[in-house]
Amino acid sequence: MGQALAQSIEESIAAYRSHFGIGGVSVQLAGRRSTDVTLVPSLEPFRIETLVSDINIRVEWVDRLSPPVGRQIFDSGTTWELHGGETEFQFDFNAAMFGDRPFKRLLVDRKFQRATLQMNGDCLAGFPGTVEPLGYPLDELLIMHRLTQEQAIELHGVGIVGPNGVNNLFVGHSGAGKSTTARLWTSLHAVEILSDDRIIVREDNMPDQETQIFMYGTPWHGEAHFALPQRAPLHRICILEHGQGNILTRLSRSQAVAELFARSFVPFHHHEYVESALSFLERLVGTIPCCRFSFEPDERAVERIFNFRD
Repeated sequence: MGQALAQSIEESIAAYRSHFGIGGVSVQLAGRRSTDVTLVPSLEPFRIETLVSDINIRVEWVDRLSPPVGRQIFDSGTTWELHGGETEFQFDFNAAMFGDRPFKRLLVDRKFQRATLQMNGDCLAGFPGTVEPLGYPLDELLIMHRLTQEQAIELHGVGIVGPNGVNNLFVGHSGAGKSTTARLWTSLHAVEILSDDRIIVREDNMPDQETQIFMYGTPWHGEAHFALPQRAPLHRICILEHGQGNILTRLSRSQAVAELFARSFVPFHHHEYVESALSFLERLVGTIPCCRFSFEPDERAVERIFNFRD
């Protein structure tokens, strides 16, 4: 019996299921226990109802996990490592409380469509109910890798849906002022903050319309704790940096691609993923104006953007 057929049968008899969607990617969890499909609190707002999912995950419990197989591709040094075989990836997740044994393992095909999440009973027997199957960072790793198969990317940014019909994405490294920007805008205008730390940008085909660029909120918020399960058309991108005078400088396409790529979440372990990300960013900056914004953290910075016309 083929692996795909075996998994399909297992999913069909699974007693419990849950679904969520992030950045236009839908995920199904299937398992034989209700706790197998529990969504962590950050994912609850992203719960959806759907009949067809982009990623299907079967949760199963094993007595113990065997040593990893395949070439080691990446080691985070703390929480996870990645091994690769001919047909699938293997993500092992670790925690100090379990010593050097992985407490769960994700086996996923290279298209990130079908996966098995193995929970290590040998580790978790003494900690019932304390480990959610899809807890961070697995959820973000899963979505980040799936985006490599689509016209989409995750960026380090704050997405602001403006009351004037103009929606801005402020992209910046840690400490660049993303959460500060979110707080300033909400204090001065009736806006929606999709996220104050991580935004997914993607091309979507609208019925009877041209392809449009949208930005999506994610569960992975910053210090200001903004995280909405919504999307909005993207109109402008600003690269945040601290400075004086609230100066906007239009970037060339090559400059914009380089700046955005440096603030993106891309799996660097495969050159195809990097090439796909760069290709998408080139299309993105060819459609959406991109500026550098050297700003001072006060209300004048908000009004500078609010009243700006490209």
